[in-house]
Amino acid sequence: MTDLAPLRPLLAVLASAVAIPLIYATRGRPNRREAVTVAAAVTKFLIVASMVPGVLAGERYEVQLGTFATGIELVLRVDPLGLLFGLLASLLWIVTSFYSIGYMRGLDEHAQTRYFASFAASLAAAIGVAFAGNLLTLFVFYELLTVATYPLVTHDETPEARSAGRKYLAYTFGGGVAVLAGTVLVFWMTGTTGFTPGGIAALATADPMLARAAFGLLVAGFGVKAALMPMHSWLPDAMVAPTPVSGLLHAVAVVKSGVFGLARVVLDVFGPGTVEQIGGGVPLAAVAAITLLTASVIALRQDNLKRRLAYSTVSQLSYIVLGLGLLSGDALVGGLLHIPAHAFMKLTLFFCAGIIHVETHTDDISNMAGIGKRMPLTMAAFALAAAGMAGIPLVAGFVSKWYLLIGAIQAEQVIFAGALLVSGVLNIAYFWPIVYQAYFESPEDHDDKPLIEGPYGGRGIVRADGDGRARENVDGDEDVDEDIDLEEAEAAAAADPDVDVDEMLGESQGAHEGHYSGPPAGGWEKRNWRGGESTWFMLGPILAAATGAFLLGVVPHAAVFLQIVQRIVRDLPGVGL
Repeated sequence: MTDLAPLRPLLAVLASAVAIPLIYATRGRPNRREAVTVAAAVTKFLIVASMVPGVLAGERYEVQLGTFATGIELVLRVDPLGLLFGLLASLLWIVTSFYSIGYMRGLDEHAQTRYFASFAASLAAAIGVAFAGNLLTLFVFYELLTVATYPLVTHDETPEARSAGRKYLAYTFGGGVAVLAGTVLVFWMTGTTGFTPGGIAALATADPMLARAAFGLLVAGFGVKAALMPMHSWLPDAMVAPTPVSGLLHAVAVVKSGVFGLARVVLDVFGPGTVEQIGGGVPLAAVAAITLLTASVIALRQDNLKRRLAYSTVSQLSYIVLGLGLLSGDALVGGLLHIPAHAFMKLTLFFCAGIIHVETHTDDISNMAGIGKRMPLTMAAFALAAAGMAGIPLVAGFVSKWYLLIGAIQAEQVIFAGALLVSGVLNIAYFWPIVYQAYFESPEDHDDKPLIEGPYGGRGIVRADGDGRARENVDGDEDVDEDIDLEEAEAAAAADPDVDVDEMLGESQGAHEGHYSGPPAGGWEKRNWRGGESTWFMLGPILAAATGAFLLGVVPHAAVFLQIVQRIVRDLPGVGL
């Protein structure tokens, strides 16, 4: 009998790739199609999880896929850093698969078969990114991930969705070109593109100018998907996608592939010692600090919940990059641990935004006063995840940010420690009003929260179901919200007696295909805490993701993710914990 154990990296990639034709084959039978999706997700996770004990014990799993004429091999190789990303992506795909079933059925979405097939393709590419054994293999799967996620970004097929998709391709393919150029330069200087803990030794003695150029190209290329400013704007625009896709983009695959690529460059291509030698660490940390503060301020401007979460993601990803730039042991632990910590918390938050839309068709934060009465479990999970994002103890975000703070002090970079503290305050500023008004205010007596108004903020134009339809103002230079409320309709009627108020309101609501924003007449209906607010296909994944965020915060040393992260850092020569 053939021993399949050494082939596990390849089998992990194929588990979801093989599911793609099966999903299309069962497109006329939704139950079977979704059973295939869940079965593939569980199979992938079990394959990846089976490698955890061996990798922690020092074993490496490798599969050769072929060799180019230049001698560069396509190879899949599982090491602790790859396992960190692969285990996270495969685990959360299970959760997202169940959520997608409830979400897509709840909104009776079109093209569901294409959606699930594209999702499977995206996870196959993401696992390929995780288990890539060298820069060339990483580049191949990195680009395949862009192609696989494009149909998800443009799922709604509206002009806004297609525009966001074009922007997504332009940014990410542009980043891919930079990655390829950096890869070629590394190979030209060293004769290899392989990953080695502590970096490729030949780079330490290479021409410093060429080494800096290669480092800059690779950081810029991976920095696009990591949403480092000023390469971030594709990410908020991609919120036209359905909410489960937003979860995929922000928590599981796409943006995490960007920060994962940066981790490979810093830890396994150049190594912390060479990065410090060429002066790359502090500038990388500075870009991350600017991004995390600026994005937090912009998040304060957003009234649309998904756009606020999008800018929160831009900010939170830079915590990971900051840890990589600081180069100290604890900072590296904090940055790498924030990969799973952020994933659990942000997936919870996006799932909450999606279920609120499915059940209440509400997308703007200003219309959510008292919604905790209608969605008690959802808002409890939202509050827990938001607390973690702000670094409150007992949630995953506190542990990773604590390591980052200690690492910044350890590296004698107090200014970056200050940036972390200020960002924590800003996190509270843009999350707390949502939680407070959900539980402690009602639609009748709530006050407007201190939303920063301006051309970059105010009410967003993206709904949680991905519908980004909007209209231009009279000058044609700014997008405005398409909803017309009662006050606006009455003002128009006062100016023009021929205007019919009811007709105006009806046209505005009809533009959203029956999706109304805010509480119904008479206020929110009270639902119980036993799941009466929605289907368990959506509530279950929300509670599962929130539980993961809680456990990673309460028992971090018992969580396998922290063990993997500590193993990654211990394997780096010259870096101590």
